[in-house]
Amino acid sequence: MIRHGLICPVKRFGVFPYHLVIIFRRFCYFASSACPSQPPQICWPVLSSDVKVTVLVGGVGGARFLLGVQQLLGLGQFGVEGQTSEHELSAVVNIGDDAWIHGVRVCPDLDTCMYTLGGGVDPERGWGHRDETWHAKEELARYGVQPDWFGLGDRDLGTHLVRTQMLNAGYPLSAITSALCDRWQPGAHLLPASDDRCETHVVITDPADDSRRAIHFQEWWVRYRANVTTHSFAFVGAETASATTEAVDAIGNADIILLAPSNPVVSVGAILAVPGIRGALRAASAPIVGYSPIIGGKPLRGMADACLEVIGVESTAEAVGRYYGARASTGILDCWLVHEGDLENFEAEIDGVAVRAVPLLMSDPKATAEMVRAGLDIAGVAP
Repeated sequence: MIRHGLICPVKRFGVFPYHLVIIFRRFCYFASSACPSQPPQICWPVLSSDVKVTVLVGGVGGARFLLGVQQLLGLGQFGVEGQTSEHELSAVVNIGDDAWIHGVRVCPDLDTCMYTLGGGVDPERGWGHRDETWHAKEELARYGVQPDWFGLGDRDLGTHLVRTQMLNAGYPLSAITSALCDRWQPGAHLLPASDDRCETHVVITDPADDSRRAIHFQEWWVRYRANVTTHSFAFVGAETASATTEAVDAIGNADIILLAPSNPVVSVGAILAVPGIRGALRAASAPIVGYSPIIGGKPLRGMADACLEVIGVESTAEAVGRYYGARASTGILDCWLVHEGDLENFEAEIDGVAVRAVPLLMSDPKATAEMVRAGLDIAGVAP
């Protein structure tokens, strides 16, 4: 068993290349889990005083998952006053939902993560500002300004105005996000997947005239609620975009990488569409653990089932795990966590992926922290 006494000098003083320890740990774990005589949850725990966790996240669900990571690691709102946690949390955040609305740049997932971790999110909606007002939206409606289906709150508008001014001044999105976080102190590094414009668009049959056209994801999601004939998704700008250095480094330097139970198509999938992200994941020395967003055949939040149907993937934990695929093959997963009872419905094992069934209901940060703990356990990382 690799213990704290080995890991600390390895990480702090470079006695032995730490990435080799990670590789050795993964080899030992997967060798044991591949053996029929060993239960798949057997792993090699590494007790480390400074765990670096990197998470790929979308919006509301991803933000709540990050709260669970912080609860477990004692970061952000869960830190002890007067003490500094040695752990580090980085979140590579989806930018596919980003859009220009009423002349300002809106980044819904980045802002939801920032507000949630900063303690300012509306607790009922799960997005936007707490104690929000809507005077600007009401005034725009009186002018008949379009789009009328997307509302910007007055407090939220302040964030978008600052972001837009900095974009117009030539600052990259990653630097802008860091500056905005100075105000919110989220207790995590919030990293846009790219500084380049890379937006999710949806090809639909227009209900007005039956023509086929592409609309922005926000229109599909907010205006139509996905209730329109849908043909495909396109990540516009992905062909010329590139991952930020910060995002690639956060993946490469992590002790463990987690895929939050966010939408696998338009949240995590949109992140993976950014050139450089998938390659960084496949080359990472850290184990990669994914969490199923599907429980009992249904998403608990959002419309992941509608998105999966468009790309021809069943709404099951097994199908989503196969969609991500094993890193031992051409995919990105080493481990896959599904909700209790869902493992019984698997038709076959996912070759190259260790699967475990644990409670996956994010009812509160404490319950979510236990989900995170289970992921660290199966990967052999213990804070």
